[in-house]
Amino acid sequence: MKYSVEILVMPRKELLDPQGKAVTNGLHNIGFKSIDDVRVGKCITYITETNSEAEAIEEANNASKKLLANLVMESYQVKVSKID
Repeated sequence: MKYSVEILVMPRKELLDPQGKAVTNGLHNIGFKSIDDVRVGKCITYITETNSEAEAIEEANNASKKLLANLVMESYQVKVSKID
């Protein structure tokens, strides 16, 4: 079965996000004063073919831990959807 996988990688909440701070300041400078505490991360998507949704999730978790996320500084969330 084919699955669409989305992995959202974000800086850990307890760590400073300099890129997010720069974006927050930029937004304030161009008039978006109500926007605050911006966090900048990355979204990784791919298609995989596995026997089950559980296998697709396990694969995504392994890929995230081994390469896609720096677990010292980042956390991640996995979303898997079956492709019909």
